[in-house]
Amino acid sequence: MTARLLFGSSTGDIKANLNKKNALKLLILEELYRHGCKSIPELSKIIRMSTPTITRAIDELIHDELLIEEGIGSSSGGRRPNLYGINPSSRYVLGIDICRYSVRYGLFNFHNEPAAEIRVLNEGLETTKDIIGEIKKAVDQYIEDANIDESRLMGIGIALPGLIDIHTGISYSYLHEDKPLSSLFEDRFHHPVFVEHDTKAMALGEQAFGLAMGKQNVLCLNIGSGIGLGMILNGKLYHGNSGFSGEFGHIQVDPEGQLCYCGKIGCLETLASGTTMIRNARKEIEAGATTQISSLVNNDLDKITSEVILNAAQRGDQFAISLLSHIGEHLGRGIAVLIHLFNPELIIIGGELTKAENYLVDPIQQNLNKYTISKIRRDAQIITSSLGNNAGLLGTVALVMNKVFSKE
Repeated sequence: MTARLLFGSSTGDIKANLNKKNALKLLILEELYRHGCKSIPELSKIIRMSTPTITRAIDELIHDELLIEEGIGSSSGGRRPNLYGINPSSRYVLGIDICRYSVRYGLFNFHNEPAAEIRVLNEGLETTKDIIGEIKKAVDQYIEDANIDESRLMGIGIALPGLIDIHTGISYSYLHEDKPLSSLFEDRFHHPVFVEHDTKAMALGEQAFGLAMGKQNVLCLNIGSGIGLGMILNGKLYHGNSGFSGEFGHIQVDPEGQLCYCGKIGCLETLASGTTMIRNARKEIEAGATTQISSLVNNDLDKITSEVILNAAQRGDQFAISLLSHIGEHLGRGIAVLIHLFNPELIIIGGELTKAENYLVDPIQQNLNKYTISKIRRDAQIITSSLGNNAGLLGTVALVMNKVFSKE
């Protein structure tokens, strides 16, 4: 698979390509991708291969346009060596973050940089039956507009909510077919596709590009229309036995509470999700609450979204601030349980409500002080994601690149 992703081999040629020469090229590319440009002597030491062997492989990678010269390095006594690095325009990854009501998608080059502006499709899993077809149409136009040669697309990473079995690749929540999700998408896109649960993809994004870089034990909370949890434990993404770990939003916190869409009573999501916040806003405004939210949506309460509430809060609207505070209080109680269970060094708040920042984090902190053992509490730093809404999308890039350089 790795040879096909990078060198464009057909399926029938994969075994032929997995020879020593291409294995060496993969090692060189991975070193330069993960750690930046290097000289041939440096690569020779790191990979433990002779200088002539490394030189031949570098020449071939330059011929294949995968590498470029990056200048001159420092001298260790003789002539200053040439530096070599990844050619950013040689390969691309398409990332697709599919949500219930929208889809975010972006093209990223071999330096993990956006090759075109990230776009949003205002259709989602809950709004259209053929969401794969809608995404395909949007992506085809996107690639054409970006003027990207589709043959340079290494693979497609997809983030999706719900229960996804890591052994079978089948979703038990969306796109119900007795077929792996990757196959469903590959049948339409005709490129290698890799699928990950949305919050686990967010955790991958934070680990590869965000605040979890170099951390060993991190909890990533995805607070949006629902509540998800991605766990990096001992430096590795945790899936659980079947891939169903992290359903934090469906722990029961109110036995006498509301019915959750999962069919259970009193789940955390019924008290602390963006969906709940929007529902409460509409209910209280209808009952006469005074707030800027009404004017922001021209009194059309169906237009209230999490973004509208955040906008009002940032303008100092006390009603909007109280809605966010209420969410934070319930999240704080739930996160207290996570802190006692996992003793994390870092908790990252991500998802749609990332922009809420202190309006959300402060009430979380206050409730953690109430409900956690102080010694364990002090170990865990709580911050909002620096990647914002793009954490999951960047996680799909990390997912594809991890597959590219997989030793399996």
